[in-house]
Amino acid sequence: MFDLNADWAAIAPSLKTDAVLARQVEARPGLRVPGCWNGFELATRAILGQQITVKGATALAGRLVGTFGQPFAAAEGISHLFPSPEILADARIAGIGMPRARAETIRDLARAACDGRITFGKVVDSDALLNRLCEIPGIGKWTAQYVVMRALGEPDAFPAGDVGLMHALGAKNVTELERRAEKWRPWRAYAAMYLWSAGSTPSLRTTKLATSGRTNTAVKKLVSRRATSGAA
Repeated sequence: MFDLNADWAAIAPSLKTDAVLARQVEARPGLRVPGCWNGFELATRAILGQQITVKGATALAGRLVGTFGQPFAAAEGISHLFPSPEILADARIAGIGMPRARAETIRDLARAACDGRITFGKVVDSDALLNRLCEIPGIGKWTAQYVVMRALGEPDAFPAGDVGLMHALGAKNVTELERRAEKWRPWRAYAAMYLWSAGSTPSLRTTKLATSGRTNTAVKKLVSRRATSGAA
């Protein structure tokens, strides 16, 4: 969950080959990639957050859980458990106030999880999961890379189409960003965390959907906010 086993002695030298990242690493050494408790929930929340702000995505997630989640009273402050794939596979998700196409993407993800086409265990092959996620209409490379980064702890996952990453580096396009990122392998996920942390500004909140080669800054800001540093 907190990426405590990150090999910082190997990660830092790779990132410091870039002048922009070198300054960030010096200022905030030990920044980690946050994990997640449940890969299906993470992927669902990533889809919910497409094209909207963090606040809007959080509100939608609350409606989704309140409508389809299992009531839970065993812990103070928690009212429901996140709905399982079996529940969401046939749920009328658009009724919570989101576009039908995005609701269908969540249903397709849930069905893929139910029939075993998609799993989020730590032993899952990252490339295989990336391919299977991108087979689902409405999930593009950005969302897939983000999910693999956090659900599988893939250290080289890199959502290259992200406007925030390009902005932080002053890159003109995805090709330029990918070319620059090659020297950060196999630690590009950590580079993304540093660039998001450095470049998270309100003006980047309304960027567009990753499935057409664009990006989901709302979810980007969420992962940036949850980044952990130092011993955590």
